[in-house]
Amino acid sequence: MELTRRQFMGTGAAAVAASAMTTRTVVGANDRIGVALIGCGHRGRMVTGGMMSLGAHLTHLCDLHPERLEQTWAFLSAEQDAEPEMVKHVDEVLASDEVDAVVIATPDHWHAPLSVLACQAGKDVYVEKPHTHNIYECWKMEEAAEKYDRIVQVGVQCRSGEYVKEARRRIEEGALGGVPFVKVYNVKPGGPFNLDEPGDPPEGLDWNEWLGPVATDWPYHERLFRGGWMQYWDFTGGDLALDNPHQLDLAMMVMGDPGLPTSVRCLGGRYAHRGDDSERPDLQVVSWDFGDFIMTNDNTGFPAYMAKTDGSTREGDDFPYWPMNATRVEVYGEDRFMYIGRHGGGWQIMEANGEVVESMPGRVPDMPYHYQNFLDCVRSREKPTGDVAVTNPHNIMIHMANIAHRIGDVSLNYDEEAGQFDNEDANALIHPERREEFDVPEEV
Repeated sequence: MELTRRQFMGTGAAAVAASAMTTRTVVGANDRIGVALIGCGHRGRMVTGGMMSLGAHLTHLCDLHPERLEQTWAFLSAEQDAEPEMVKHVDEVLASDEVDAVVIATPDHWHAPLSVLACQAGKDVYVEKPHTHNIYECWKMEEAAEKYDRIVQVGVQCRSGEYVKEARRRIEEGALGGVPFVKVYNVKPGGPFNLDEPGDPPEGLDWNEWLGPVATDWPYHERLFRGGWMQYWDFTGGDLALDNPHQLDLAMMVMGDPGLPTSVRCLGGRYAHRGDDSERPDLQVVSWDFGDFIMTNDNTGFPAYMAKTDGSTREGDDFPYWPMNATRVEVYGEDRFMYIGRHGGGWQIMEANGEVVESMPGRVPDMPYHYQNFLDCVRSREKPTGDVAVTNPHNIMIHMANIAHRIGDVSLNYDEEAGQFDNEDANALIHPERREEFDVPEEV
């Protein structure tokens, strides 16, 4: 059956998806899982290589830029002898009976449309964070996963870390007392960004399709294509959405996954790098009200003295120097205080004067834990640790904060049942303008 991407979009999506699902073989306990990588950049190579080392079989490499296909296979070829099919268009991946699951590691604006297409085609999904570009896409991804009974794991690996699970247990058991305040940090260094002059795309690259759902008629810029897309609202939600989801989701997990807040407040802008070309804030301060506690999030792109947890700490039994750790979480209990590191770093519970009364080192939870959990769930059909329904709240919170910033650094109330803010300008950004040809359809 030959499927085009446009057949999946629009009114014919349900019928095509049903046809694809009826021909798909269910993975047995002893069968090898066929995995395809869509988006052959560095992160996709790392995730897919990890799954291959755990026994997955790479069936396809898919990227709109042909040179990345051979580069990625050169990186992954040590894990298996059989060369995968190398294709430019996702249709070929989704139509293949060899593919049980896809890894989606494209630029952010394609994460949700491709995830929905994969669900419709009967494929399970491992998708990098942020898994959506806007709140509407959060709703539709969860709806598609449920409708087509798909495993959809988001790449927020801290959920699979034993030290994070233990931190949650200790908080639930009352080790800190009641917790009215949580602070999330994404306080990282950074510099100014300036876009280069427009030019011609590399040979073989379909620039129109790379832009996909983006409504702005962007000309090709080399810097935009080579990562500069991270600086613009058309493609992502700034570093609040790019790197910050790891520790924000961690904070939500240790607080018992409380659902969505009822209000958001945000201040932000280009304070350190005024006058450059970036749209994303280099300083952003957010607070969300959950009723019985407040969570704040500090996000920066300038202080050179702040750093993520280093590799030796992530893989060892030491703890970060917390005050200069760029990606920490602080939990303020009524009785005690807790530091938590992301991607390793562990946690420490303190009393007055900094006395450590409990601690647990941590390890990076990507390999094997988060990848193994996904592969196990492809077989068992159990919900994964990073299930899209469980992780959607942190992603929606990020979109809430960015909306509040973009319409004038305002305070917003949010009605979860109605899926609406108390501000019409804010509601317009729940599902911002996208090109209909590539957008996630209303009927998934």
